Amino acid sequence: MADLKKIKSLLESEKKRLLDELEQLNAEGRPSEERRDGSPFGKREEEATESLELEKRLAMEKRIKDQLGDIDIAIKKCDSGKYGLCETCGKPIESARLEVLPAARQCMNCKALQAKNAKNR
Repeated sequence: MADLKKIKSLLESEKKRLLDELEQLNAEGRPSEERRDGSPFGKREEEATESLELEKRLAMEKRIKDQLGDIDIAIKKCDSGKYGLCETCGKPIESARLEVLPAARQCMNCKALQAKNAKNR
């Protein structure tokens, strides 16, 4: 397996990038006091637009927070010596998968089975 120090460093760099992205997203999401004039629908159109923007921002925020959680788990696994093992079957996760997704928690077989089961629900 690749050098754990290098992997941990990559994970920490990605964590910092995501935290910066989350901070920027939150700064951009603060409501503006500025209102548009001249809309035939007035306040309702603005509220609908603001609601849509809020939904998109919250979805992005959730995605980032989920990624941060996975990265934190991967960093802890690096420290405990359990990095690279599938949480479902306990077998090693394919190195090609870890190269693409260093915070992967499942091997491809278990991930595919999970997706198939979710699809069949």
